[in-house]
Amino acid sequence: MRISSHDHKSPLRTPDGRYIIVRGRLWRSTNPRLAEPERERLVKSLMEARRQVRSKDPQLRADARAAVDAAKRGLGERGPVWWTDGAPDYNRKLARNTPYADWFAAREKEI
Repeated sequence: MRISSHDHKSPLRTPDGRYIIVRGRLWRSTNPRLAEPERERLVKSLMEARRQVRSKDPQLRADARAAVDAAKRGLGERGPVWWTDGAPDYNRKLARNTPYADWFAAREKEI
């Protein structure tokens, strides 16, 4: 996979496309093999659930958190990894503490 160009509108993406980097932390990317209609449906569901998480109603908030989790799992951002080569998951780890450390250090100098 290719490295996405980095600008201030899109997050830095690891060379293998598995993660985006936000404030030095790796966050698992959406599964690139998802069909576009399915991805769009899940993103719409995620955005709706995120709006509901702000509810003052505890039950609605709990339901919304479960819906966020379900959408993120469907997108491949949580749960089992979407890649098939057996590589470990570094989701939520600081890039500097992962095998991406040298690559990330070089990118930080460019930013």
